[in-house]
Amino acid sequence: MIDGAGIRLGDRFLPRERLALQAARAAGGFAALGLGVGDAVALLLRNDLAFFEASLGAAQLGAYAVPFNWHATAHEIAYLLADCGARVLVGHADLLAALRDAIPAGVTALAVETPAELCAAHRLDRAACRPQPWMIGWHDWLERQPAWQAAPLPAAQSIIYTSGTTGRAKGVRRQRPDAEQARQIEAMRRTIYGVVPGCRAALPGPLYHSAPNSFGLAAARIAELLELMPRFDPEALLRLVERRRIDTLLMVPTMFVRLLKLPEAVRRRYDLSSLKFVIHAAAPCPPAVKRAMIEWWGPVINEFYGGTESGAVSFCTSAEWLAHPGTVGRIIDQATVRILDEAGRPCPAGVPGEIFMRLAYLPEFTYHGQDDRRREIERDGLITLGDVGHVDAEGYLYLCDRKRDMAIVGGTNIYPAEIEAVLVGMPGVGDCAVFGVPDADYGETLLALVEPQPGAELAPDAVADYLRGFFAGFKLPRRIEIRRDLPREDSGKIFKRRLRAPYWEGSGRLI
Repeated sequence: MIDGAGIRLGDRFLPRERLALQAARAAGGFAALGLGVGDAVALLLRNDLAFFEASLGAAQLGAYAVPFNWHATAHEIAYLLADCGARVLVGHADLLAALRDAIPAGVTALAVETPAELCAAHRLDRAACRPQPWMIGWHDWLERQPAWQAAPLPAAQSIIYTSGTTGRAKGVRRQRPDAEQARQIEAMRRTIYGVVPGCRAALPGPLYHSAPNSFGLAAARIAELLELMPRFDPEALLRLVERRRIDTLLMVPTMFVRLLKLPEAVRRRYDLSSLKFVIHAAAPCPPAVKRAMIEWWGPVINEFYGGTESGAVSFCTSAEWLAHPGTVGRIIDQATVRILDEAGRPCPAGVPGEIFMRLAYLPEFTYHGQDDRRREIERDGLITLGDVGHVDAEGYLYLCDRKRDMAIVGGTNIYPAEIEAVLVGMPGVGDCAVFGVPDADYGETLLALVEPQPGAELAPDAVADYLRGFFAGFKLPRRIEIRRDLPREDSGKIFKRRLRAPYWEGSGRLI
């Protein structure tokens, strides 16, 4: 153990020894509430120290930590709680307050006082951030729990929810690894994330996402320092790197875009020489953006390709990317990647097809309660995320498109089908098409084209107001247009590809 190692958020520091004690108490408390192997502990937490206390506590029992996107509506949270079967919900007090009537009977809610750093970053009312009388306070509860004494079980990965093309979110539930699988997964994470013993890591992305969750939990165990950001702010990140001598970062391309928009004087103000390893993923990175970041930060920018279901299957250094612009890297050891056409036949080098993949040592997974959906994405033992790409003659993988309609907005996967399914139920709506279009800041943003029923009149503002009753803000289309006579295929289905084409012309992406 590294002396003085731990996790920091603002001025609060949680030493690793204290984290171990708090996690053991959490495990003991969860066990007293009847939780055990395979059960779920739901987390409705922003980036905070309590996230690690609860996650690691669940892991000691062989239970699953299930982080929820805290932007979700009460309706969405109620669905997720019921779907994963969680009997414990650990959440920030202000978030739980909005859910009082949505928390199912039988679910114990433990309220974490929302700390000052988060209140300031998210402009929250301090009074609303303290546990209310009806809540059980997390820290008071934790102090009363006996520390878990049994030997920890092999830790299960968190259940991460990912949206589905049919609208309902799916929880990726993976089997617990055996000792050899755990060893290989840890080695892979060191290679992909750069999280090695003694590193000084920072996490600007939200812990409810798959890669930040995995990165953060790995860093909590072995890094000298894991610095949490309450939310991403470009200059604040530069200041943090200089002040804490950060050497390891996990980012998404949207963060690069915002950093590059800082004035030149601001960009040059901070000493970033401590940076050794910056990894990005989650969304395609525009080549001009990536080249500019390498020129600014040096050859420390790395990239991987993969997903919650597959794990990382390719990896690319700065030098490899500069020699092969646009690639997401070569296939890593023990990963299998095949590019298949519509008939399931292998595509020749350079010919795009759907990407199927598998990482040999990653334990098997299913979508919690939706085994049929899991089978839909498999072919000959490999799975697909719905991406289209090709491999060149030297074995470098490139992404071309996403076969499914998923949009990636600022690194967050959003599936238009979920929005379309609600929108067609709005009075006066005949049909609609929702899809991603290019956006300079977020990579993509959502556009909704709405076709009124004959004789009906609709306004974009009214459509937006209707959708707000169903979805968190990050899922709402930023652009809404009313259209008559949307083009249709012979089957009567809206010809979405034709609608998308004008927006993506010249982008270098197939549509």
